[in-house]
Amino acid sequence: QVQLVESGGDLVQSGGSLRLSCAASGFAFSRNVMSWYRQAPGSVRERVATITSGFSTNYADSVKGRFSISRNNGKNTVDLQMNNLKPEDTAVYYCYTPSVWGQGTQVTVSS
Repeated sequence: QVQLVESGGDLVQSGGSLRLSCAASGFAFSRNVMSWYRQAPGSVRERVATITSGFSTNYADSVKGRFSISRNNGKNTVDLQMNNLKPEDTAVYYCYTPSVWGQGTQVTVSS
């Protein structure tokens, strides 16, 4: 069974940091592109960061310089380190690989 399970969401003050983690199972993790998306209330889901099987990374302009995506192929995990968080980063964050979504984890940044 293909599965993505996110963890690490929390309530944090503006300027703080959080690290999200996504545990993957049921597919050849090391071969897959992995991404983090987020969806704020009343907004469309947007891509935040992507890491390829070759460890190349790509970020949305809104998070460049603040967020960092990484993967551990030995543990089948993909993490999102989020620094200097802003209230506009408040959203449900989702882990994604083609055709598979996680259940999401809530990140709330207070001003």
